[in-house]
Amino acid sequence: MTHVPIDSGREVPDLPYRFCVGIMLLNSQGRVWIGRRLPKWVGDKSAYVWQMPQGGLLKGEEPIEAAYRELREETGVTSADVIAEIPQWLTYDLPEPLVGVALKGRYRGQRQRWFAMRFRGDDSEIDISPRGDKAEFDQWRWCDMGELPDLIVSFKKPVYQTVVETFAHLSQS
Repeated sequence: MTHVPIDSGREVPDLPYRFCVGIMLLNSQGRVWIGRRLPKWVGDKSAYVWQMPQGGLLKGEEPIEAAYRELREETGVTSADVIAEIPQWLTYDLPEPLVGVALKGRYRGQRQRWFAMRFRGDDSEIDISPRGDKAEFDQWRWCDMGELPDLIVSFKKPVYQTVVETFAHLSQS
């Protein structure tokens, strides 16, 4: 692994991007599911951050398969259908203090394929309790699509803005 100097003069590992998927789950009213992440590595360890379901691709897994798997793992939802996709990969970089620390220290950021899914189930289907030893969220709620960019950590905001702009027409039930 090589190290590259950054503006602060500190050298950080020259790391690859993590390939993953993101899911905008919309209910019948056109509202978007968001979960409040447990505080981890988002800078201020006491901060809570709201985000849509997302997660990495397993070896050999197609993005669409990963999207359904991640949605099920993080929300318990299985009653959903893909209604739109952003065909290109959206990329964000971690802020310099988090490179080599966040994402298990192995990635410089994420390259994501985003899917919009329509939720056909009832809210009682949603289950964010931990799977195994890992919980992603401690709360969830439905929000207006336009709120999303203000709820995410700043370094993911451009990706969320693109997702909202691309899927805005889907907020109509």
